Amino acid sequence: MPDTAHAHRVTTEPCAKRIRVMFNGETVADTTSALLLFEPPIPPVYYIPLSDIPEAFRQPTEHSTHCPFKGDATYWNVTVGDRVAENALWSYPDPINAVPELKGHAAFYWNRMDQWLEEDEEIFVHARDPHVRLDILPSSRRVEVSLDGTTLADTRRALFLFETGLPVRYYIPLGDVDQELLAASSLETACPYKGVAGYHHVDLNGARRDNLVWHYANPVREAAPIGDYLCFYNEQVDIRVDGIAQPRPRTRWSLK
Repeated sequence: MPDTAHAHRVTTEPCAKRIRVMFNGETVADTTSALLLFEPPIPPVYYIPLSDIPEAFRQPTEHSTHCPFKGDATYWNVTVGDRVAENALWSYPDPINAVPELKGHAAFYWNRMDQWLEEDEEIFVHARDPHVRLDILPSSRRVEVSLDGTTLADTRRALFLFETGLPVRYYIPLGDVDQELLAASSLETACPYKGVAGYHHVDLNGARRDNLVWHYANPVREAAPIGDYLCFYNEQVDIRVDGIAQPRPRTRWSLK
């Protein structure tokens, strides 16, 4: 049997960015000395010195958990005014020998806080991994998107987005998409590397394909070129690039 204890690896890196955590209108953490903890496949986590999390905002609880890779965790509620985020902050007072640097640091459950900032820029979903790269390249190659034999988009002005660990995404100018097939969706999602996305359904042959298309109206700075371009899930449509059919990738967005 595989030795899972040795296969599972936890590492940290110092982070020079100013990290701020907001809750109920107050800054509950403000640091330039965070640690970024990596524990694949879990997204990176910021561990912040307890000295940079004011005691007035944290109240210890009886809750505890055990992690074989980090140690025994203690917890705090985060309280600001009339709002309480229960057991939203944790720390390892005596971490195991593999990660002694966690001592004196604590981490927040991301989605229990209201807002996170790296320097003065809001970030979403989880800490950004410095080992993830995002390349957005203009291309004159012809990109055709179709579904059930109907052309949804046809362009030579696409932006090819290459993101570490994900399929190539083809962002297409609005004018090169058959907008009559699109219907607005109320869905929104967020990406730490691109921002907040809105969606469109595709209505085709009397059937609706929910949330098949997305766009970033106000992407984060690094992804600014894709603002208001549209992108289809490669996993669910047929895409040809310069006449060559692209295989549908298998990801969590594939049809079941």
